[in-house]
Amino acid sequence: MTRIFYFLIICLIISCGRNGTNSGNKIITVSIAPFKYFVEEIAGNDFTVNIMVPAGADPHTYEPFPDQIIKLRKSVAYISNGYLGFEMNWLGRFYETNQTMKRLSLGDKIDLLATQPDHPGGHIEGADPHYWVSPKCALVIANSVRGLLFELNPSQRQKYESNYQLLISKIQEVDNKARKSFSDVPIKCFMIYHPNLAYVARDYGLEEIAVEFEGKEPTPSRMRELIDRARKDNLKTIFVQMEYDTKNAKAIAGEIGAEIVLIDPLSENWQKSTSDIIDALHKSLLNSLK
Repeated sequence: MTRIFYFLIICLIISCGRNGTNSGNKIITVSIAPFKYFVEEIAGNDFTVNIMVPAGADPHTYEPFPDQIIKLRKSVAYISNGYLGFEMNWLGRFYETNQTMKRLSLGDKIDLLATQPDHPGGHIEGADPHYWVSPKCALVIANSVRGLLFELNPSQRQKYESNYQLLISKIQEVDNKARKSFSDVPIKCFMIYHPNLAYVARDYGLEEIAVEFEGKEPTPSRMRELIDRARKDNLKTIFVQMEYDTKNAKAIAGEIGAEIVLIDPLSENWQKSTSDIIDALHKSLLNSLK
């Protein structure tokens, strides 16, 4: 369906009750599934979480369905990434659909990696949106979500604080694993189709080599550069996010005898998926030594 059709549905929802039934609802809408993890770890079952980009969808291009908009209309808060492609097109309309819900942009407190020069006003234009994969950024996310939940349900502040401390311990376990895993390998580079591990690379001293650049497939000359680089560093793994086509990654893998490893950074289980990614990265770095 087209963006215009969805926009008409949104307008219809708004016209059916701009002062709708937000009061008393306990729905929090989040842009992507990993953010649900942070809400539920801290709030328990106090809120129903509505995910805008479901598992298997590309958060750069996704367009929401009517039932998601209906839940958005009833939400008490929206937790956004702040820099995902679909949000650039839809976030303003989401806020217009429900003007009373609280807004939390998790990217506001992250030390962002810019893909374009800083805006004169200080706002980073085109920032890399994949910060949630890094455990160090996850600590910041957890703190931001805790603050929002304190506002939404202050009577449960003590419970949320206790759950938050437990969550911090879980995130620190993953952080410790990353620091230990990446400190004992001399080769620090890895190849990935879509560049969604840049924050992991930055925070743990690695180098991400991306096949895709700014959403575009590599040119033949770029493919040759990637193959030469992979051979130079003896890279035997190419990572691909589950939502992406593996064609070009397979072409490079075939040239260098590498394997394709699928990762799932958009999983609802942030702790498991991030831990799995760290394990896979560590294994790939060790394989490069052989």
